[in-house]
Amino acid sequence: MSGAVSSMQYGLSLPSPSSPTAGRRTYWQEALIDHCRNTRMTPPVFNIVSDRRGGRTAWSSSVTIGAQQIPARFWYDGQNVDNAKEDAAEVALQQLGVQSPTPSARQPWSGPN
Repeated sequence: MSGAVSSMQYGLSLPSPSSPTAGRRTYWQEALIDHCRNTRMTPPVFNIVSDRRGGRTAWSSSVTIGAQQIPARFWYDGQNVDNAKEDAAEVALQQLGVQSPTPSARQPWSGPN
């Protein structure tokens, strides 16, 4: 079924041990989790979606906080699914009115693995 979008729900669990991002803390996801905890909102639940595009599959994410579902802006290659979750978390923080930190406060980009 070409063009079909499927989804999987992920809670706050870490990536699988075989994942290149296993155990790595991520900036926007952690900031969103902290914001929800500090404001006594329900914890965020990340949803991963895929879309078959020709011979490849594109991946994106959304994050659900309470009854609000917030999609990521972009689609990513399968090895970069965590980037999709980061994107969704960043968009969620913006929609919640959380001020973005200054660039010096952000963790440096570690590049592709």
